[in-house]
Amino acid sequence: MTLKIIPFLSQLKENNNRVWFEEHKPDFEEAKKELIALVTGLLKELAVFEPSLALLDPKKCIFRIYRDVRFSKNKDPYKTALGAFMAIGGKSGNHAGYYIHFEPENCFVGGGIYGPEPNTLKAIRQEIYFNGAEFDTLIHQPPFVKTFGSLMDEKLKRPPKGFPADFQYIDYLLYKHFVVSTAFDVANKDIAEIISETSSKFAVMADFIQFLNRAVQNAEND
Repeated sequence: MTLKIIPFLSQLKENNNRVWFEEHKPDFEEAKKELIALVTGLLKELAVFEPSLALLDPKKCIFRIYRDVRFSKNKDPYKTALGAFMAIGGKSGNHAGYYIHFEPENCFVGGGIYGPEPNTLKAIRQEIYFNGAEFDTLIHQPPFVKTFGSLMDEKLKRPPKGFPADFQYIDYLLYKHFVVSTAFDVANKDIAEIISETSSKFAVMADFIQFLNRAVQNAEND
């Protein structure tokens, strides 16, 4: 049976108001139930190479559908996408992890760490500085490149303070985020098929995630 998540989100996009949402609350609950089932299955697969995620509560990984409109010009009360971030501490943790995103015509999987705190970002850069060849090798593995291409390309214009400009891998230290992603098609796929396809993509990025979390752990221990 194909997903109910996308049809619900498609309707929500056309009816983003509280009256419609309350009338279709059972449809939202069904979509949320599907997402929980997907995350539960993905965590079981992830635990094979990420044992620290074995006991993670799926509900702690799922982002709320309700928007915070207090400081936004867009007053739509609901997000038109559903997603989950699977990492140590769940979606609120500061570790690198695995992300799945459902949105009409924009479904993707990704992973890494977006907008890290300054001390975490510095720790990642230090990890790359001391282990540049390792990082370079893992993000150029053929399966990694074939699946994700390159990292999210948002960079500093100059080398970060405290690092030599002539460092062999200085380009990697310019990144503001350490994130990769790839689109996937959910059409005519059931939950089991999506879990299988997504977990295989997560496995490809596992070394990348573990490298980043090694840096995060160093930052926590300082």
